This record gives sequence, structure tokens and C-alpha cells, in this order.
Amino acid sequence: MRILYDSKQPQFKTPFGTLTPGQVCTLHIHIPTSVLTTKVTCVFNHEDGSWAQNAVLAFQMKKGAYDVFEGQFSIPCPGLFFYYFVIDTHGGSFRLFKQGDDTNMEAGDLWQLSCIPADFTTPDWAKGATIYQVFPDRFYASGRADVTGKLKPYTIHENWYDEVDWKPTPDGQVLNNDFFGGNFRGITEKMDYIAGLGVTILYLNPISKSFSSHRYDTGDYKTPDPLLGTEADFAALCDAAHARGIRVILDGVYSHTGSNSLYFNREGAFPSVGAYNSKESPYYSWYTFYNWPNVYHSWWDFDTLPTVNKMDPAFVRYIITDEDSVLAHWLRLGADGYRLDVADELPTAFLEAFAAAMRACKPDCILLGETWGDAGRLVSANRLDSAMNYLFRDAAAAWLAKDALSASEFGCRLNRALALYPNETNLRMYNLLDSHDTARFLYEADGDKARLRLATALQMTFPGSPAIFYGDEIGLSGPNDPGCRMAMQWDAEQQDERLLRWYRRLIQLRLASDSLTDGDFHTVLADDAANVYAFSRAVPGEQTLVVLHAGTAHWHGQLPIPDWAREFAAWTLCCQTGGMTEDDPFHPTILTDDPGRFEAELPARSVKIIRFINKKLKEKVQS
Repeated sequence: MRILYDSKQPQFKTPFGTLTPGQVCTLHIHIPTSVLTTKVTCVFNHEDGSWAQNAVLAFQMKKGAYDVFEGQFSIPCPGLFFYYFVIDTHGGSFRLFKQGDDTNMEAGDLWQLSCIPADFTTPDWAKGATIYQVFPDRFYASGRADVTGKLKPYTIHENWYDEVDWKPTPDGQVLNNDFFGGNFRGITEKMDYIAGLGVTILYLNPISKSFSSHRYDTGDYKTPDPLLGTEADFAALCDAAHARGIRVILDGVYSHTGSNSLYFNREGAFPSVGAYNSKESPYYSWYTFYNWPNVYHSWWDFDTLPTVNKMDPAFVRYIITDEDSVLAHWLRLGADGYRLDVADELPTAFLEAFAAAMRACKPDCILLGETWGDAGRLVSANRLDSAMNYLFRDAAAAWLAKDALSASEFGCRLNRALALYPNETNLRMYNLLDSHDTARFLYEADGDKARLRLATALQMTFPGSPAIFYGDEIGLSGPNDPGCRMAMQWDAEQQDERLLRWYRRLIQLRLASDSLTDGDFHTVLADDAANVYAFSRAVPGEQTLVVLHAGTAHWHGQLPIPDWAREFAAWTLCCQTGGMTEDDPFHPTILTDDPGRFEAELPARSVKIIRFINKKLKEKVQS
């Protein structure tokens, strides 16, 4: 018999997720009676591994074959903490660690707990926002930009729908220097299309002058790439977005620069004296040389991406604190925030300085970061507001694209991700299905659009901000970089119009629901045999119940009704056909032996969204 403890479940830990300083947390651990336990101690460590505090759990009661121990504690100050248990018995003592969703003696991982300031807030406009990610070179070309000053060599495809040039050169290099000509004016011209989806945040991959088409090899932080246009073109893009209620966030790449840059200048393409050219360069201290000039620290050993010393005073001034810092430069032109590339590789002090300067320049900005795992260190009141939720993405792809998880395993993965962050952050997490760094979801699903529709329904109803990678909504599909970065399809006959309507309708449902943009989250059902997972989102007076049926057979089940509910509305979305039925008001079949539940049916590969409303209760709470 295993010792039972799962920090995601209320019978073991309350409250769920993060704490605030001084907030009381109650722990319960269930230990087999045969262990003969005398005392349980929960040991908390700081992020650096040093001891923080202990909490003692005392015997509470006997429950079947288990002894239940209970203890309470609070944490005095914000921080990221890790904990394990020490179990004292009549025969000695042992440590208890985390092993997946189970426990294990003397080996395993630590449980994690974040304590956040009680006044932690993030921009209200970002709560439940709908994000649209654009890879600027591949979205839309309006005319031809002035290419004066474009770093060479480069090619521009004559045919917008050419395949991306992915083949290496004879010496094995992948140059990423083929362009399609997408530009600021093109994005501006398509702003009505973006707004028509229901988008409220437009996220642009890097736009600064760079050698490559991905532009993560920054050449000049303060100058837009000539192929994209001018500063005036960028400002006009922001104006067009703002006029439609859309905010614009930019990609901040501060882990490394390009070797072909104003600052390093290995190729000699800039008139500056770069760190590669002279040890007297004003940028020399930005970099680490092992044997100047040819042996230096580079990002993941790509010699075209020399790594910067993030806390070098000259670099910090240039990026963050100068009057015309890089940060301030783009905010003043109209940007509304940043997504920090490889944020988990940036020092905490850098994140805090960047966040403080950004909010001083433009208080209502948002700062999110790229991380492929747990962003606990990154998210706090004086660091990031939120992060890219690859934990959500990986769980969705595993369950819905690859059949690699059961419904209950999928639910555990979702709850584990939610437990890492405060609710303020969860409601603003960047919930993606794919990005410029992954294969398209449709590609991972072997082209099965029913699976993509099901995943989109999950994405649009889960806590946070659903993030659409340009073209997903019309059926773009491709493998990982560079195959996922193809040109946007603008030929209406080649677009999947039914899929586009699916996205628009789900976004409309989302925006019309307070519970879907602001509600809490609870697992309602995980039926492994049928491959059905259901969850609820609720605010006072409104609850939305989402039933995701990933199985291949007709499903019949029972679901709960809130006792306060007075009105019902339901939508059944058939992922196989892309059709959506609406029955409003919805009258469920009430079970006579259990009036708090109703019967529901779903065809294979479909979703049911049910909204329960009590208008009087909702109005009372809102007033």
C-alpha cells in the first residue's frame, strides 16, 4: 500500500495552488496503519535548496487501512518553495518524495509551492484575452519595402506559396535567409481579418533588423528590419490594432545577439566597432570570449548567436534603463508589452529590472515569457505576468493528437499546471497548441481536423488566453521549424472555411461568457473507458460545463447541475463535421433519483458546452 498525498487534490491540500504570505494552508497525508507512524514533518526549502521552515502533522483519525495526519502552516514572505515529508515510525524514520502523481520513499522529486504577494495583479485587459501570433515575414506582403540596408546575402521568393528553403548549404549551414516579403503594411491591411476572429492581442515574432528570416539573430535592436518597413509603418500597425481593440506585444530577444550585428560585427557589415573587431569596443563587455576573437560563448553552440552577459551594466543600460532604451523605444512607438525569448535563461535580476522599467514607461503593459516547463521562478509581482503554457500544449497534443494519454492522465496534467501559478496568472497564461518552434497541431494529428477542432474547443474554454498561431484557423499544417513557418494562405478556395467558422464561433462563445474568461476550474469527469473529460468554469451566478469526447463511440453519461441554476443553454459541437447545434434554452432530463444531475449524450469526437445561469444572483454579485 502506498502512502497517499497529491497536492492537486483538496482532500490532501487546501487551498489549491499558490499561497499568499500568512495564508493558512492545511495538509493531510494518508499513511497505512501498518507503518506505525508516530509523527510527520513537512520540510520546506527555499529555491536555492536552503532550509526554510518545518510544519508538523499530527494524527487526526483512522480511515480504513490508513492513519490520517493533519497539519497547518503559513509562509511569511513571497517566494518559490519546495517540500518533502519526514515520516517517523516506531522502527525509525524515512523521507517521502513525489513520484509523478504518487509518492515514493527516499527517492523522487520535491513538491513545489509558490507564495505570491497578496496584492499581486496583472493587466486586467489581458485576462482571458485571445492572442494571435504572427511570423511577420510569412503573413502578408503589401507592396515591396525599401531594402536599403538589408543584411546580405538574401533572397526573396517570387511565389508567395513557395516551400520554405530548408536545405543546408554544401558546408552544412542552414542560413534561414530566404524571405517572402511579409511586412508591417501587410499586417495592417489584414487587421480587419485579425479583428474578425475576435483577437484582442497580436503577438509579433522579432521585428528588429537581422540577417535571418526568423530575426532571432538581432542585428540592431532599435531599427526595424528593412524588409518589414519603417518605424512609421510599425506605428501605423499599432494604431490600426488599437483602433480595433487589439494590443500589440513584441518578441524581446535578450539572451543573445547575432554575430552579424551592430554589437558583435563579425561579418563587418556594420560601420560600428563591434566586440569581435576590438577589445576596446563599447560592446566588448557584453560578451564572453575564451580566445578573442574567434572562440566565444554562444547560444546552444550556434556561433552566429553569441550569448550576452545579461547583467553587464552597459547591456542593462542599453536594453532597459537608458532614456532611449530598447525597451522604451518600441513602447513609445506603440507596443503594449513584451514576450521574452528564452525567459528561463534570463537572470532573476534582469527580469525584475526589465519589468520595473517597462511598467514605469507604460504602466498598463504586459510581460510574458517563453518557457517550456514550470515558470514558477519567472512569474511574480515584480517579474513576469504570465508565460507560454507549453505544459498545456504538451498535454493537449498527447491526449488529442497522439492518443498518448488517458482522460484521467490528461486531467492530472492540466491540474498540475494550474497548481503552479496564482489565479491571476492562470487567467492570463499563453495557452498554445503550436508555435513557430513546434510542428503544427494539425500535422501532429496526422491531418485529422476533428482532432484539431476538439483541441480548439479545449483551448477556447480552458483558463487563460488561447493563442492561435497564424493559419491554424484555416488549416495550415507542417512539421517543426521551418516547416511550420510557411506563408499564410490567402486564397479563399484553399482556406478551410468551415474550420475558420469553428474558430470564430468558439471565440464568440468565449467572449460572451464571464465564466470562460474569468471563472475557476474544476474537473467534473474523467472517463478513461469512453475517453471523455469534463470540467467546469464558474463565477457567481454563471457556470459553464465543458464535455470533451475524444472517443470513437457514442457516449451517454450523467453530469451535475448547480443547485442555484435557473436557466440553461447548450451547444453541441461535432468535431467530425465541424457542425454546431444550439438549443437555447436547454432543458435537461432531470434524474428523479438524483435531482442534482442530468443525462447527456454525445456522438463520437464531439464537445458539449453547457451554460448554467442565475441572472438575479449574477446581478446581485456584480452590483
